[in-house]
Amino acid sequence: MSRTVSSWILSSARNGIVLQGRGRLYSICIPNRNKTKWKLVFSKKQLYPAGSSRLDNVFSLKAFRHTSTEEEHFSFQLSPSQINDILRAGELSHKILTFNGKNANSVLRFESNQLASNTPIEDRRSAATCLQTKGMMFGVFDGHGGSACAQAVSDRLLHYIAVSLMSRQTLEELELAVECMKPVLPILQWHKHPNDVEYREITSQYFENLRVYWQHLLDLDTELGFSLEEAMICAFKRLDSDISLEVQAPQENELMRNVALQVAFSGATACVAHIDGVHLHVANTGDCRAVLGVHEEDGTWSTLPLTRDHNAVDEFEIRRLKREHPGSEEKTLFVNDRLLGILMPSRAFGDVQLKWSKELQHSVLENSCDVGDLNIYQYVPPNYHTPPYLTAEPEVTYHKLRSKDKFLVIASDGLWEMLSNEKVVKLVAGHLSELNVQKPQLAFEKPVNLGYMHSLLLQRKNKGIASLDQNIATHLIRHAIGSNEYGEVDQEKLAAMLTLPEDLARMYRDDITVTVVYFNSETIENYYRNN
Repeated sequence: MSRTVSSWILSSARNGIVLQGRGRLYSICIPNRNKTKWKLVFSKKQLYPAGSSRLDNVFSLKAFRHTSTEEEHFSFQLSPSQINDILRAGELSHKILTFNGKNANSVLRFESNQLASNTPIEDRRSAATCLQTKGMMFGVFDGHGGSACAQAVSDRLLHYIAVSLMSRQTLEELELAVECMKPVLPILQWHKHPNDVEYREITSQYFENLRVYWQHLLDLDTELGFSLEEAMICAFKRLDSDISLEVQAPQENELMRNVALQVAFSGATACVAHIDGVHLHVANTGDCRAVLGVHEEDGTWSTLPLTRDHNAVDEFEIRRLKREHPGSEEKTLFVNDRLLGILMPSRAFGDVQLKWSKELQHSVLENSCDVGDLNIYQYVPPNYHTPPYLTAEPEVTYHKLRSKDKFLVIASDGLWEMLSNEKVVKLVAGHLSELNVQKPQLAFEKPVNLGYMHSLLLQRKNKGIASLDQNIATHLIRHAIGSNEYGEVDQEKLAAMLTLPEDLARMYRDDITVTVVYFNSETIENYYRNN
């Protein structure tokens, strides 16, 4: 079934707004139950008289759902403060601690946020400081067919990378501590949002499989270890292999069996950045994206993409897959700009239905009694002859940071579908400038009273200064879903996009997850000065 839907029109007293449907993503479609049709009418209401001190207007969205049997009416109202509450609910920020007034880390701070379209949200994010090795890691994970795979990858992948980077001595110490049942030194210091999902019941099983991985690394009997690029590639591939093996292994624990099924039969793309001093590595599998914001010497801003979208319309990916499969499948590999007519991304974790043989899929699902209850996506596409068609192997990009490299934006494709690389960098750069301008600098040539200061504050509020998003990720999400054709945020459109009914929202916007990492230019300059 096609995802393409017709435009819907929001009518207001001021003007008409037309929003185009998203039109594509994954082929796991939202069914059009009972031939449902939607009509949405939007209006802006001034609830308080002109000149009132009350500044909030209320934006109202009414939805009329027509089915073959009935008509349902829905009405939604959002004030600007309610809009802010929704947009800012997932905000996360962390500033790197300084010692003696100095920060030796090349990361100054990071800010993150996410906005759901799916219920529950299928995106995940991770941020952590490496404790047994050097550096910080930031990841964005875009799930499909459910959130289970993205959840597992966000919980586990950074551990696999950190273990891959450990020296042989550290791995031996780790193994000895486990054998002697002594406390194991933490591998990562996580930077999490209070509402980030965590499944403690399966943590022990995940740890056991991580241990098997570091035992494998010890068996390699190499003193040199991996380069960072090799470590990231090995970690991605090993985790995906573990996801596949875990669902095939006998499980007495019903929870573990069900989780393993959901993880393996859903999928997730991933983009992870590892930053150690001036050394930036980005590993990407799928269609999340990482973009660097560069402040040039002439004062302009430029964009440096660090990833390539792995999807069914990328020429490189098309050629790669055609090389890996017989010529007889050339016309069936990609159908309607999707891999086998199923999936837009051409690389992903999980999705074993595009990696396993038909016989293995049948065997695993036949022995799983809860498949229907777990919403496992069971579908073997036509022309499924030579699996695997999908890989989790990432492309790794290395970039040596310069003082003019100011920030890194990592985001799921929900952001990039709405905003170009250049627009994102422009918005972050503009936000930085506005924040610098708006630092409190109150200087008066003569004594002033409280009334005068109150008047100044009201002027600032009326100009919108007081309502500026402090979190840059929120600022980007606000523009992604609320910008009009002139690139300005339209409050009516923003309210409409936030109040779309659940089964309609997915057609017009995807889950959006954004992490922005700001670099410490002084630390980077000192590196070059000292070297």
